[in-house]
Amino acid sequence: MHTRLKFPLRFKMLLSQLLVVSVVLSLITFTMANLFQVDKTAYIHDLTSTVVLHTAEEANALLAGYRERLKLFGRVLAEPELSGRDQVLQGFFEEFRDFVLVTRSGPGGEQTVYDGAALQAVGVTKEEIVANLQAHPAPESIPAGQVYLVNSTLSPKLPTLTLTISEPAAGGAPVVTTAVLRLDRLQELAKRSRVFDIFLLDSAGRYLAHKAPDRVGVAANVEWWNRVKAPRSSGMTMEYKKLGKEMVGGFSRCSLGGLVVGVEIPKSAAYLTSRELLSDLLLLSLALLGAAALLSQFWSRHFTSPLEKLSEATRMVGQGRFEIEVKAESGDEIGALARSFNQMAAELKVREKALKDLYGQLVHSEKMAAFGSLGAGIAHEVKNPLAGILGITQLSLRGAGAGHPLEKNLLIIEKETKRCKTIIEHLLKFARQEQVEFSEVDLQQVVADALAIVDHQLGINSIKVEQELEPGMPTCRGNANQLQQVLMNLMLNAQQAMSGKTGTVKLSGRRLEKGGVELRVADNGPGISKEIQGKIFDPFFTTKPAGQGTGLGLSVTYGIVKDHGGEIHLESEEGLGTTFIITLPPSAAANG
Repeated sequence: MHTRLKFPLRFKMLLSQLLVVSVVLSLITFTMANLFQVDKTAYIHDLTSTVVLHTAEEANALLAGYRERLKLFGRVLAEPELSGRDQVLQGFFEEFRDFVLVTRSGPGGEQTVYDGAALQAVGVTKEEIVANLQAHPAPESIPAGQVYLVNSTLSPKLPTLTLTISEPAAGGAPVVTTAVLRLDRLQELAKRSRVFDIFLLDSAGRYLAHKAPDRVGVAANVEWWNRVKAPRSSGMTMEYKKLGKEMVGGFSRCSLGGLVVGVEIPKSAAYLTSRELLSDLLLLSLALLGAAALLSQFWSRHFTSPLEKLSEATRMVGQGRFEIEVKAESGDEIGALARSFNQMAAELKVREKALKDLYGQLVHSEKMAAFGSLGAGIAHEVKNPLAGILGITQLSLRGAGAGHPLEKNLLIIEKETKRCKTIIEHLLKFARQEQVEFSEVDLQQVVADALAIVDHQLGINSIKVEQELEPGMPTCRGNANQLQQVLMNLMLNAQQAMSGKTGTVKLSGRRLEKGGVELRVADNGPGISKEIQGKIFDPFFTTKPAGQGTGLGLSVTYGIVKDHGGEIHLESEEGLGTTFIITLPPSAAANG
């Protein structure tokens, strides 16, 4: 027989995605290689210009921040009467970690504040810093809004720069505020790139920041500095020799302090970088291809796995197992299909249950109809003998007279014969589908009457009877004889289930929170197996040997409870006894 080759959908998806990724990566790699070959020099120049402009912008923003914070120091120093001024200034040093020392000179004299802890940590004194400031004074006139800065490093442990601003005062003489600042933030700018050498020079041509810390404070090469110290435009690039090595550099002057930002890279390193970029791109392409393969495998499995589960679930539903449920985790069409399948399975399960229930009701109705027909015949046959027994009993009572030893027994026979006659009449009414007359029933009296009748029979069979009724149980609307018959049937069934063994039957009742009452008939007998619990109320169903039971007691009991608008169900486990639970609705009087 010819077998068709199976090629799963996930592999089709995997191959198609790998093909697309491979084509895209190949096109990207080819295009990038051509771009690098055609315009290497332009690329490096543009990149150098971009880096230097960004670095200059960051340096300018950093200096602008220093300037505004220095003004803030100056305003506080200008207010000698300010409450808590020393604490405010100390708070500034703690918040503005870059500031080491601030001095203000003006008509009111000179004031200096400093971060003692920072100076002590690096072994530099305030006097040394002040002496260095005096040895390298700022220009006498600094344009308003501008700053003057210069490298003022005294110790390798504390590389610093001096930043000075001048502001006009009310008397005409300018107010000069100077700060000694750490170079750490500028050094961070210089160390940011792994490819380019980034450096910052002050107006005198000395390095303020460089990737190599030992270059800080050193003057740049005079010949080289003269060429780049006055850039023609921001972000300009040029090629030059530095220490005999061909370089590509970009330069830009900051708008504050005359700071020059430079970015340079050896020509050979630039081209090598291009080749490294191509190599990295190739490796990245291979990595992306591998990742795409794994992702495609995962995604295709994730995509087809619900379809496989749906296929398996469909086979199970075909076998009649409607409890199956497929997880609908995604929000796409497959998830919608899974949810529709689950809904279909649930509806099929409900319909199957409804069909089974309908079939059970049909069978139950047929059995009850047969029971009614049989009951009608039996009732007609038994009614006349009962009438004779009742007549003879009543004649015997009149003949015995009051106080006769047989009077008590004859009275019981009369009462029970009347009850049997009533039961026969009810059986006839049931067979004719007639309604039984209902009235207000005292359940406590019904329980007492039922116990009085069966107590002797249970006692001689070694069955102990316990009664636990909640005081003040409400009345219900029903028929006392029928409810008494229900309780008697359940207690006698319990006695018969124990097969002559010692046991206990407990009859209890309580008021329900939502109205109505609950009656329980519990025994500690052998219990009822799960397999037959669903059939226990069916007419003619019995577990007793042939000739010892008709299977009508519990079906009649079920019908009586239903006629009273109540419910009856059982709780049982083999070896642990059985409990029949009857709930009856409250009467109108109880509700009122």
